[in-house]
Amino acid sequence: MKRAGCLLAAALPVVVTAVAYLFAPGHPEGGAPAGAAAPQSRQEAKAAAENPPDPEDEEAVDAMPAGLAAPAKKELAGRIEASAVHATLDWRRTYGTVRDIGDGQGYTAGIVGFCTGTHDLLSLVEHYTEKHPGNGLARYLPALRAVDGTDSHEGLDPGFTAAWQAEAKVEAFREAQDAERDRVYFEPAVRLAKLDGLATLGQLVYYDAMVFHGPDITANGFYELRERAMAEAATPAEGGDEEAYLDAFLDRHREAIRAKRNDNDTSRVDTTLRRFLEEGRLELDPPLRWTVYGREYRT
Repeated sequence: MKRAGCLLAAALPVVVTAVAYLFAPGHPEGGAPAGAAAPQSRQEAKAAAENPPDPEDEEAVDAMPAGLAAPAKKELAGRIEASAVHATLDWRRTYGTVRDIGDGQGYTAGIVGFCTGTHDLLSLVEHYTEKHPGNGLARYLPALRAVDGTDSHEGLDPGFTAAWQAEAKVEAFREAQDAERDRVYFEPAVRLAKLDGLATLGQLVYYDAMVFHGPDITANGFYELRERAMAEAATPAEGGDEEAYLDAFLDRHREAIRAKRNDNDTSRVDTTLRRFLEEGRLELDPPLRWTVYGREYRT
């Protein structure tokens, strides 16, 4: 929804072995695995995102409990994110949402708030068009490439919003949004949280921060926030206390929200994620109550 900088995505490798835990790319002590450089451009980030995850990571994660990836918990994550992004629990009704919310990211659209100014909306339409050429959004690709990284609507108005809404009625495009959400945000967040030793709530915390701040190594991007949290408290994988680490990470998450604009609402942290943490809901077992933007939700 409010990504900044280039998207680093999803498949940045984090390697776990029996004798060493290597931090995600961007961490000054761990860095990328030998021979792998952290992407520095949008093009390099896109290429990195399209590489398959490290097999050793996948094997380690596959041996862990499903956590947030379990169907019921993933559905819950979708509802919690929708409450923060779209003020609803019915995330499946948000595929066609498209608007400029005045945050400097251009148009915000779809289930997690893909943005014309932050590359992820462009990436979504590119991947969708590769599989479904001639779709109703394909003609906007030149304009989407031109405005990427800006808040401009040039080449998009007046028809883009209507085209998005029309395409969102197509099942294949809804499936493409699901796939892009999983590839860029959900799967890397859950994978890394598991490798950091975090239970289901911690996986949701990483996912929420990944969606809001973007999988980025620059200031206030997800990986930079994680670095700062790790400098303050050890992860459970490093022998630290899970609640203490999550408390530190949520502090950094909140600070970064305010860094974008000082009057930004932080209830997605204060009265949602931190509320779950204070209640000891590390596995996110219902019933749950939370408040976003002054509205209370229950599940």
